Amino acid sequence: MLVSSRVLLKKAQRGRYAIGAFNIDNLEMVQAVIEAATSLKSPAIIATSESSIRYAGMNVLYSLIAAATKGPVPFVLHLDHGKDISLIQKCIKAGWTSVMYDGSLLPYEQNVKQTKSIALYAKKYNVSVEAELGALKAQEDGEQSQKSFFTDPSQASTFVQSTGIDSLAIAIGTSHGAFKAPHTVTLDYERLTSIRKAVSVPLVLHGASSLSIGLQKKMHATCLKIDDCLRLEGAHGVSVSAIKKCIALGIVKVNVGTDLRASFVAGVRSALLKHTTSIDERDLLGEARDLVRKTIEEKIRNFGSAGKA
Repeated sequence: MLVSSRVLLKKAQRGRYAIGAFNIDNLEMVQAVIEAATSLKSPAIIATSESSIRYAGMNVLYSLIAAATKGPVPFVLHLDHGKDISLIQKCIKAGWTSVMYDGSLLPYEQNVKQTKSIALYAKKYNVSVEAELGALKAQEDGEQSQKSFFTDPSQASTFVQSTGIDSLAIAIGTSHGAFKAPHTVTLDYERLTSIRKAVSVPLVLHGASSLSIGLQKKMHATCLKIDDCLRLEGAHGVSVSAIKKCIALGIVKVNVGTDLRASFVAGVRSALLKHTTSIDERDLLGEARDLVRKTIEEKIRNFGSAGKA
């Protein structure tokens, strides 16, 4: 069933676990999220970006996800990093149960004004609203921004009170994309602790893909055969231990996108090398879906949400 994230995130906050927000682009990724969450009895957030809506179509995405989430496990249909206000309003009217307005690169007062306007609009439809204070580097999903700055804990309290948002995405050292840092991602746990003390709403961690060594090895297995050994070269993510520490310090929603895309591509390239005579796309996409599902299952266990549905 589709629900607002408001109640789910508050429950996670009380239970000291996090709910995964998994970015999807197609049927197979939707299936992967639903199968993983259902098998582990975990709530999950199905996240769509503006580009995924352009790719698949708003009505198609909504119809697909609404039909696939009829069971007892609670799912949230979420718009991630919405910047186009008209598109955000269309999503709210179309049935999305949660939206994020990303005004993080705007001047503070403008971010407050536009976020508050969207929060007031969404509440008419019982749709929860996430906003961002501070900014993350972006190197994926059509975004290329090197501008980043950490969230100011003293500003966070005023921002939440002024806007009426339901959850706050913060910047403490993560970044979007596969190339987060040359060697080690260093997170500002002291800043996270200060923000947690300053605000009562659930806190969100973006840019939290891990790009594990195991996933990269799977991607590069037999890479010489198809000449793609440079794929993910130099990729570096956020460690599982770092994410678990963030959850212990108050993060209750963790966004995952790059890990899922990397898993999907790794599954496709593995299937291409395995099914050398097949022209049935399901041989390729089915294996990609299954690898994405396994990645999501691992995330759910790490976030502590298994059995919380």
